[in-house]
Amino acid sequence: MASTDKPDPEAIKSEALPPPAAPPCRSFNCSYVDVALRVLLFAAAVTAVVVMVTAKQTKVVPLPGSSVTAPVEAKFSDSPAFIYFVTALSVAGLYSILTTLASVSIILKPAYATKFLLHFVFSDVLMLGIVASATGTAGGVAYVGLKGNSHVRWGKVCNVYDKFCRHLGSSIAVALFASVLLVLLTMLSVFSIYRKIPK
Repeated sequence: MASTDKPDPEAIKSEALPPPAAPPCRSFNCSYVDVALRVLLFAAAVTAVVVMVTAKQTKVVPLPGSSVTAPVEAKFSDSPAFIYFVTALSVAGLYSILTTLASVSIILKPAYATKFLLHFVFSDVLMLGIVASATGTAGGVAYVGLKGNSHVRWGKVCNVYDKFCRHLGSSIAVALFASVLLVLLTMLSVFSIYRKIPK
């Protein structure tokens, strides 16, 4: 004899539908990732500034147009591009402190998250432009120092000031890492805003 028991509709629904997948980044976790990236941005900016400011080397070289030699010091303040670089990365370091505090406040009071995230997107893109332009400017001048430019008769100096040039290269590499962090921060803020849009 066949059973006359009717299956429970709720049991069928629960068996047929798989459990909903967890979102890839909950807002709680995204906030912690945001804080971590901003702390890393601060560390990168400070490191780039310290390495650039400590880039000094004195060498005895012949003075232009004469056979007399004299000690000549190479330092970052000799180039406006390097001064701009130090200024831009210093601003990025201060910016990272302020936005880290704002990001922590989002964790404590999530009600203001959307407003903060929108401000983060705009300010992160602006800071990315500043840091990337400063990195490119310093990198261009450092490249001329490394290779020279025979077309305009600019001689290379890194064969003489090797320690100075190593400092420049290290500082520019760390600043490039800071630019990548700002790209990631912008993408994270945009993704967090996108997740808040009702589907």
